[in-house]
Amino acid sequence: MSETNATRTGVRTGLFIGGEERSTEEVLQVADPGKKGVIVGEAASASPQDVADAVAAAKSAHPAWAALSPQERAAAMADAIAGIADDRDADAAILSQENGKVRMEAWVDALVFELRWNLALMLADQVDSGTTLPAIPGAIPVSTEVGFQSLGVVTIIVPFNWPIAILGAALPHALLAGNTVIVKAPPSTPLAIARVVQRVAEKLPAGVLNVITGKDENMSGLIQNDDVAKVCFTGSVGGGKRIMEMASKTLTRVTLELGGNDAAIFLEDAILDDTHLDRLFAAVYDTTGQICMNAKRVFVHRSRQDELVAGLEARLSQVKLGYGLDEGTTMGPLHQPAQKAFVDEIIQEAKDAGADVREYGQLPGGELSEGNFVRPAIVVDADPSLRVVTQEQFGPVIPIIAFDDEDEAVALSNDTWAGLCGSVWTASPEAANRVGSQLECGYVWVNDHGATRLDLRAPFGGVKGSGFGREQGIEGVRAFQDTRSIATIDPDALAAMAH
Repeated sequence: MSETNATRTGVRTGLFIGGEERSTEEVLQVADPGKKGVIVGEAASASPQDVADAVAAAKSAHPAWAALSPQERAAAMADAIAGIADDRDADAAILSQENGKVRMEAWVDALVFELRWNLALMLADQVDSGTTLPAIPGAIPVSTEVGFQSLGVVTIIVPFNWPIAILGAALPHALLAGNTVIVKAPPSTPLAIARVVQRVAEKLPAGVLNVITGKDENMSGLIQNDDVAKVCFTGSVGGGKRIMEMASKTLTRVTLELGGNDAAIFLEDAILDDTHLDRLFAAVYDTTGQICMNAKRVFVHRSRQDELVAGLEARLSQVKLGYGLDEGTTMGPLHQPAQKAFVDEIIQEAKDAGADVREYGQLPGGELSEGNFVRPAIVVDADPSLRVVTQEQFGPVIPIIAFDDEDEAVALSNDTWAGLCGSVWTASPEAANRVGSQLECGYVWVNDHGATRLDLRAPFGGVKGSGFGREQGIEGVRAFQDTRSIATIDPDALAAMAH
């Protein structure tokens, strides 16, 4: 798409507050990461007053929404999501241009939102399922109903890489639990997500779902506000720490789903056929490496290292770097110039240290020559002190490190700040369980790794520097609820205490 064409398609999105679209004088210009100087479209840029209005709208909508039964909320949410796929091709094309990833991934991004939404609705009957604690004559003179209550106004902050899909891991659960929500879109990819969420929000009662786009410096009111009960943040570790610090001022609670440095462990008996090598390749290089739950470090039994490296090389030699919307492109640019600079730097650092760095593919030329493209790479036998091992690369480069026994593999895998996901590759279910249960992380795959095989029903989240709190499943609903205990005097149990 040429620059004039991009401008002419003129994708423009507004804020959506209290059931109404709102435009702003100032706008965010959304850059195309593949084509320097090209603007994909414009998004509204909220002022602090717009943010305050969104919180007020969500607060006023909360009592009526919370008063509905979970089944009534689920019915309204089912109506709201109906037809969401009608504009998916257009949404995906916009997301591909603003994010840089290939069109198919952008399409899946929007699809996963719908899948997660519908899976959440299947939990409606569990939302209010409390317990009764009976009175104990002579000891406890009350019977207590332990139930659940919604929190109130919730802010959900999503990142640029899979913005619509990631929103689906929290938004439907928050709404189903009876909360009202403000979605804060990423400033660099606000267009597609604003379109999708507004289409859903328009079909819900005014104020139940609101959308804010704009500059981060105007957004503190989405966190530091006595009327915001919780903020759910997905992003970098540094970002998570800032959110938590800000939230402490108003005791706004937080769920943090932060970065990862996932280990993929290939035991001596790992199956390395085309099916498994394809899975590993996707686990490393999907979205140009920009997924929190991608494999970031590969540990392989020394006897299988050459085979694994050869399998990855065969796939890397087929990579076609290019524009996300172009036919035949298999890998798009990195999203931000700063990220390209970082990835280039850690690859160069490995080369300077004498590591065996192998790069593949051709950088595109022409109008793409100044895009944020990086040739995909592997670093064979990477020294564990290199930043390509210790830091989350968030780009198309992976260290491959040999080990000699299982205990060493587990120790190497756990020797990191992160604890999001991990994987064990083996023909033995016993070995998979033995090794997998020792990994310090929130989610483990066996003979696979990455977002394509995530069980969207299961609780998801990290430990250590990868954050805390869980999304998805009934645990994901509970993350947006508090318990409420109602105790009633039992006269017989009370009388028994008198004797």
